[in-house]
Amino acid sequence: MEQMPSNTPVMESKPGPAGWVQTWITAVTKPNEQTFVDMTEQPNATSKTAFIWMFIAGTISAIFQTILQAIYSATGYTPQIPGLEKYMPTVGGDPTTMGISLITGLCLSPLGGLLAVLFFAIGVAIVQWIAKLFGGVGTFEKLAYAMAAISVPFTLVSSILALFSAIPFVGFCTGLLSFGLGIYGLVLQVMAVKGINRFGWGSAIGSVLIPGFVVFLLCFCAAFMLALLIAPMFGDVFTSMQQLVP
Repeated sequence: MEQMPSNTPVMESKPGPAGWVQTWITAVTKPNEQTFVDMTEQPNATSKTAFIWMFIAGTISAIFQTILQAIYSATGYTPQIPGLEKYMPTVGGDPTTMGISLITGLCLSPLGGLLAVLFFAIGVAIVQWIAKLFGGVGTFEKLAYAMAAISVPFTLVSSILALFSAIPFVGFCTGLLSFGLGIYGLVLQVMAVKGINRFGWGSAIGSVLIPGFVVFLLCFCAAFMLALLIAPMFGDVFTSMQQLVP
């Protein structure tokens, strides 16, 4: 089992929101597993703090999504999928309906924060459980703190970039930028899992990627089974249509 050096001094952060921002900046600007080891040795490195961060980020993201939908409604713009443009007409929104949707979305934005916390906690628990199977020595609390420190700044930046998606060329550029940030965030998560669990790169990569692969496989199987169930129904419909044709 790979051991991490222990002679690096523990990071010190300011109390309150100022310390939060400092921790987020450190997490994304110092890509090294030792960064996350030092970070999680702080007294305030708890899952409670991580959940508060994710609630704030999830709520802000929901607010930005609401604003983005309001922009779409006000401008009559609908995001187009290549090849399906004719099935996705551009329709302007009614001002009254748009205003009600905007207010409703803003009021419900804390629900987005709660869902972000829920899915975050489940995801971290699964990753840490798999890390334990690989011989990891970390804990859910420490991994949650490190993962939240990585996720929050990327969530906030992605939410801001999403506002530019309504501009065709700029939206394409911000989409590429968001994709690149997502890959970088994934690398940081692997580093965090590696440092906190004190094992090698292979185990860290497996701990992070296996849950996503399992979810993808389950979704694929569910879609395949659904297709098998629906196919006979469509066959009966087509047969009936053919019988009606003289």
